[in-house]
This record gives sequence, C-alpha cells and structure tokens, in this order.
Amino acid sequence: MIRQLADQGYAIVDGLLPATDLNELQRSAQYILSAQATQAGTGRGSNHGVNAGIRQDHIAWLDQSDAASAGFLARMEQLRQQLNQQLFLGLFSYECHYARYQAGGFYRKHLDAFKGERNRLLSTVFYLNPDWQAGQGGELLVYNHDGTAIVTSVTPLANRLVLFLSEEFPHEVLPATRQRLSIAGWFRGA
Repeated sequence: MIRQLADQGYAIVDGLLPATDLNELQRSAQYILSAQATQAGTGRGSNHGVNAGIRQDHIAWLDQSDAASAGFLARMEQLRQQLNQQLFLGLFSYECHYARYQAGGFYRKHLDAFKGERNRLLSTVFYLNPDWQAGQGGELLVYNHDGTAIVTSVTPLANRLVLFLSEEFPHEVLPATRQRLSIAGWFRGA
C-alpha cells in the first residue's frame, strides 16, 4: 500500500479487517444508517446544499459510540501514523461517514479537497458490500489530475480499502443495481 501510494498516488488494499470485525462493521453500518442517515450534500457553509443531480447517497458520521465504529477509527489512526512515518504526509486527523447508495444512486465526478485549502489530503473508501457480483455496477472511477482519463476502476468488494490523494484525483461513483455501502473518509492536514 505504501509503495502504491508513493509511486502512483493511489492504492487498493483487499482484506483490511478480520472477518469478524468486518461483519460487526457491516451490522453497525446498517443500524446507524437506518437510525441517523441524512441525504448528503455538496459544498460547505453558505454554499452547502443537496443536489440529487450530483449526489444521491445518504450518510451518517462515524464516532466512538459503538464498538465497530470505534474499532475502525482506531485502525485508521494506526494507518495515519504509519503513513506519516513512511511518507511524511503531515496527516493530523481522520474523519469519515457511512455512505449508502440505493440502487441507481451515483455521485458525479468531483474532487474531495476544497479549493484553496489543504484540508483533505488523502481520501479513503472502505467497502462493506457482501457478495458483490460483476455486472452490479457501483464502481469507483478514479481519473487523472485533469479528469480526462480513467486511471482505475474499483469494484466495491467488501473489505477493500481505496486510498488516493484528495487534491490530485477527481473521481465518481457509478450507479449500481443494488444497495451499495461504504465508509468514505479523509485524512486531514493542519
């Protein structure tokens, strides 16, 4: 993973968590999203708004309130420290939310970093979809820096982690034929 990030600016890692931890996280995601999900928006501050023509997921932020979420956050903290030690990225914190896309849901091409700020440095997507099959869609397309060519297409298989430089790689989520669950997150700078 470290080598992939250093060489190409993105990495794909399968089998991040033990099966028992993954199962607990999947249950937690379903429960928390059913109780707390809100429709996701774009922008921030006075420019924040919901636009179903751009983004169609529902989200719920992770915190320490349940063991599965706390365990995932602890794993991401270990990863943050490892990335700082080996790549000197200056990552100071991590934030993430569960994301649920219903069948047909999508998120148009975008960057995760806000213009003019070094707030989100490294984006992560961790997939929670059991038994995902070829042909069900929902791929994450990661583009080159100017958004003109696809660098990689990532199938949303359970226990797969994708990392990429937030300021460098526009990306989008394609529609799927079934519900798609993930944890979208960002390692932040100062």
